Amino acid sequence: MKLGDVFEESFVSISSNLVRSGLTVLGIVIGIASVIALLAVGQGSTNSITASIESIGSNLLVVTPGFQRTAGPVSAGRGSARTLTLTDAEDIPTLNNVAAVAPELDGRYQIVATAGNTNVSVIGTTSSYTTVRNIQTSEGSFVTDQDVENATRVAVLGPTAASDLFGDPTQGGQDPLGQTIRIKGLAFTVVGVTVAKGETSFNGPDDTVFVPLTSAQRYLAGQASYLSSVNVEATTQSAMTQVQTDITNLLLQNHKITNSAQADFSVINQADLASTASSTSRTLTLLLAAIAGISLVVGGIGIMNMMLTTVTERTREIGLRKAIGARKRDVTLQFLVEAVVLTLISGVIGVVLGWLVSVAVTRFSSLHTSVTWQSIVLAFGVSAVIGIVFGFYPARRAAGLNPIEALRYE
Repeated sequence: MKLGDVFEESFVSISSNLVRSGLTVLGIVIGIASVIALLAVGQGSTNSITASIESIGSNLLVVTPGFQRTAGPVSAGRGSARTLTLTDAEDIPTLNNVAAVAPELDGRYQIVATAGNTNVSVIGTTSSYTTVRNIQTSEGSFVTDQDVENATRVAVLGPTAASDLFGDPTQGGQDPLGQTIRIKGLAFTVVGVTVAKGETSFNGPDDTVFVPLTSAQRYLAGQASYLSSVNVEATTQSAMTQVQTDITNLLLQNHKITNSAQADFSVINQADLASTASSTSRTLTLLLAAIAGISLVVGGIGIMNMMLTTVTERTREIGLRKAIGARKRDVTLQFLVEAVVLTLISGVIGVVLGWLVSVAVTRFSSLHTSVTWQSIVLAFGVSAVIGIVFGFYPARRAAGLNPIEALRYE
């Protein structure tokens, strides 16, 4: 029997009972669409997380203080302990493969302006912050070295903070440049507005006010000598691990700590953070896809049930074919191809449906999706495997029928 004839007979058999065929493939369609959609959401989330982490700076390392315990030593990890100093930040540039360093002192304050007020994070830093954290200004300028040296009371607003304080200039709001804002009752002159990064997370750069580091220490933190964190940019990505080790050794020496397990600071590697976040996202995506894949097994069982029913209904036809010379492999191939065709049709419909769901999720929600060719290939591969696995038994059963008994079947 020619393969073309087998496919033609398969399509005739499937189309002869469209309702039953449609209901049979429904489980496969839903399963594949779910897998495609969930993988698209997961891939989109992974891409968004990676892009978000990379947007805060290139080759970035962040040194943070530890948690201050009520009794005993300071624990490592980002916390409230005041263990980082300006001396630490000034020593780090002496290390090899360090491109730039930006110390940071942050706090949350109520900001008051003539047109509005808001409660946002205020970051005291230096001019190198723009390089290390990939910040640009859309209007005016950022904090300068002279501002830091003179402890000038100037401020640079994130776009969200600027809109909250002065309104949208395109809708009748005031131009923030040159305006005065008050932080803890002290007047600061707005000298710039940063470019929007689209951050929606709490305490993102769009909803932040930047001031000179010395101004934050003197006027906002009460003559503070400590830092909230130190941002470090390595010269290359390959040098980040070595720079991380060098910073750790330097600060252990500065803080006179001999046991690294008792370090009162942490050095966070951006690459490790991105890798961990992406790995977690992929794991959750695969878990959800595996759960959705259960419906594929259910759909496969449905196909097996339909094919067994078809074998029973076509017993006399099978007997006639074998009586006129059809071999076992011909009968096996015929029913196996029918099962595979059903699942491949399901795969096509499922991929299209999954893609449409992904597009709808992107359009009507804040989630971004990304349908990859790997997921499409996976969908068709799974379809073919289901057709072969769940169609093999009915096909073998049909091929094993005795032609004489099959012809007598009523």
